[in-house]
Amino acid sequence: MMDEVRERARPYFEDASPAHDWHHVRRVARLAETLVDEQDRAIDEDVLFAAVWLHDIGRTKEDRGEIADHAEWGAREAGQILRDLDAAADTAEAVQHCIRAHRYSNDVDPATPEAELLSDADNLDALGAVGIARVFSYGGELGQPLHDPDLPPEADDSDSGATQLNHVHEKILSLRDRMYTEPGRELAEARHDYVVAFAERFEREAAGER
Repeated sequence: MMDEVRERARPYFEDASPAHDWHHVRRVARLAETLVDEQDRAIDEDVLFAAVWLHDIGRTKEDRGEIADHAEWGAREAGQILRDLDAAADTAEAVQHCIRAHRYSNDVDPATPEAELLSDADNLDALGAVGIARVFSYGGELGQPLHDPDLPPEADDSDSGATQLNHVHEKILSLRDRMYTEPGRELAEARHDYVVAFAERFEREAAGER
């Protein structure tokens, strides 16, 4: 069934933002595979990987302003896709929970190992070198400034940062502490350190320092 789920998911990413495109989904899948390999508990891989392929199917609609919450819309749409593919009801419900729980700004906590793994894999793709690239790609689409020296992170009271560098401080550097699994925490540590070093160098260069 996974091949069918993947093929049903892919068309939703036509004209997607580079920050949330099909390549992002594929990276999350590879990260999920890595995390599963390091697990010492039973994982329903059908649930996990169905959720991986489907977790961002609503993202393009949200970016266009057509829906308010891509996770909630995506969970409902995923349920229909899985019913069309004759998935068991409990499998569909488990996948829907994973999708609802993966979003950073939602108040839905992962309640299953599969939901924890999807959340960790998705957040890991927002950390490190890839995460930095995604921040500046998406910020450019929104027309946000890279950096404003008159608006340091501690003075920025916007939800996710009014500049791209502030977004790095306000969101990206919080991801390490949102990991649910031990393998996720281990991978997040090195990626977090990379982002810290990047932000520090960015600020030095922006100030005209070496």
